[in-house]
Amino acid sequence: MLSVQLPDGSVRQYSHPIRPSEVAAEIGAGLAKATIAAEIDGQVVGADTLLPDDGQVKLRLLTKKDPEALAVMRHSCAHVMARAVMRLYPGVDLAFGPTTENGFYYDMALEHPISEADFPAIEAEMAKIIKQDEPFERYEEPRERAVQLCRDLKQPLKVEHISQGLADHPRLSFYRQGEFVDLCRGPHIPSAGKIGAFKLLSVAGAYWKGDASKQQLQRLYGTAFFSKEELEAHLERVEEAKRRDHRLLGKQLELFSVNPLVGQGLILWLPRGAVIRGELENFIRQELIQRGYDPVYTPNIGRVELYQISGHYPYYADSQFRPIEMEEGEKYLLKPMNCPHHVMIYKSRPRSYRDLPLRLAEFGTVYRYEQSGELNGMTRVRGFTQDDAHLFCTEDQVAEEFRACISMTQFVLQTLGLDDYRVRLGFRDPASDKYVGSAESWERAEAALQQVCSDLDIPPERLSIERGEAAFYGPKADFVVADCLGREWQLGTVQLDYNLPSAERFNLEYIGPDNKPHRPVMIHRAPLGSMERFIGVLIEHYAGAFPLWLAPEQVRVVTVSQKFEEYGRQVETELRQAGLRVTGDYRAEKIGAKIRDAQLKLTPYMFVIGGREAEENAVSIRDRIDGDLGSLPLAAAIAKLREEVAARKVRQIVKSSVSLGEGKGIETLY
Repeated sequence: MLSVQLPDGSVRQYSHPIRPSEVAAEIGAGLAKATIAAEIDGQVVGADTLLPDDGQVKLRLLTKKDPEALAVMRHSCAHVMARAVMRLYPGVDLAFGPTTENGFYYDMALEHPISEADFPAIEAEMAKIIKQDEPFERYEEPRERAVQLCRDLKQPLKVEHISQGLADHPRLSFYRQGEFVDLCRGPHIPSAGKIGAFKLLSVAGAYWKGDASKQQLQRLYGTAFFSKEELEAHLERVEEAKRRDHRLLGKQLELFSVNPLVGQGLILWLPRGAVIRGELENFIRQELIQRGYDPVYTPNIGRVELYQISGHYPYYADSQFRPIEMEEGEKYLLKPMNCPHHVMIYKSRPRSYRDLPLRLAEFGTVYRYEQSGELNGMTRVRGFTQDDAHLFCTEDQVAEEFRACISMTQFVLQTLGLDDYRVRLGFRDPASDKYVGSAESWERAEAALQQVCSDLDIPPERLSIERGEAAFYGPKADFVVADCLGREWQLGTVQLDYNLPSAERFNLEYIGPDNKPHRPVMIHRAPLGSMERFIGVLIEHYAGAFPLWLAPEQVRVVTVSQKFEEYGRQVETELRQAGLRVTGDYRAEKIGAKIRDAQLKLTPYMFVIGGREAEENAVSIRDRIDGDLGSLPLAAAIAKLREEVAARKVRQIVKSSVSLGEGKGIETLY
């Protein structure tokens, strides 16, 4: 006898084989028609999957309202896309067709080079397949018959995958839809007619199983939603994301550069970008001093032995630059982490419990050898600077220090207008043996972290616990921030560490009140994370239009004609003396052209100067967001800007049609 428990708590019992689709039909015809897939004991499966013969299972029937159903539908749409391509172009050799965060793709080998010009024909063929509404039929074959089937289908990549990648699978599953048969684990929707609105997005090159030494393939990307409205909203977000691309804006606004002669993934901060970074660093530095941190500096390289003790080498060797070997046999490594260096500062002299907590902070540059295909502007680089700090404290101080770290990260994000975030607590998996430290220490630390988040009034819907996601040395709290387009970025982090202070690593000690040695606890903390990545995210979040306190150029003095240049330069001098970043435009150009140039650089304010302003020692203020604000005495105008800078004000997003060239508008925000 099988007991099936439904989400409402009700239980249905069956003495015969049954599928989720049949359970849905028993409940009602409407639910049967709406069911896309099912979830059995937490695992998403097809609605046609046979339930166990006996025992008890928890069953959830998935409809369009469930996010899991969207992923199943998109995977089915990937099959439909591959089927359409095979109909249009002979000799297609299929690889893999997984879903992605926002859609799906299928890798395939074919002689015809697919381009965007082919998309309408492929989409039209997909529409025909969907209209036919043929079912997705799952069946299994023994591995020998599976290999022969793929040979008969002339799918050599599938044959290789069965022979090598699936060598330990005695039986393999296939899905049939009409004439299309594909080796696939599934699950799929019941039939193609349940696919909603879809769109092909792009085509790119790929390698078989991601190995550059193997066959090159074509990767066709697409997306699908259950409704046309959802698809159109997504495509609009995609276009907006393209307009906000930090690589495009970084070049147009002269913020940063990447030069192949310098090296891939190594950022050159241009003067305007350096201003933004400098202001952020000053902001963090001031907060650190007020919160009792001690600034330190450490070198960009260290002996390999240092990282061997810490465990970073060779454990993370694949993501590090190769060691530098000196003539005398010593080996050095470009610093992949700041923490071992800070540990050695802690060990530079004996410590007492009276010295704790010790908070060491550094804007430390580290280096990771990311694969070239993973590099992406400023958000994925090989050299980056962390707003890093490491705290050494007693066990009794952990909760308060962790609370202060979380609070500071919240303050920093809120100051920058990044209010939409969630906190992800990474705890250990009790069944795993990869973690160091006693179970009691872990339980105590995890309970303290949960209590800290509760005390800080983090709403339950913004707090999640993920078992198995802790670092091997301790639990952590990651801040996952959503930008104005709803995209999530993992930015700030706070991590507890019982590993580096241990006897097996650096054997850190302090003398307690009992005059005996004790082991400190270490906390890793970075509110922003990587300065490069964080500013790349900010560029896209603000669409390049930074708040006044961060803007590379805060004011541009613009003269109506050259005869007012003398007063303009006087205004420029007074602004600069007031601590504001200012430039002057005294060219023999029309005022409209000068204003346009300032708008293109997203300058927050323009001080327009003509005859009346020169006579009255005043300026006419033009706001990037609100337009013409009228005339103010120069002293009052300067005071207005200084007040806004001091408050680190982030004004609300305002729609605008400022163009950054090539006919692409952006959304100006402040």
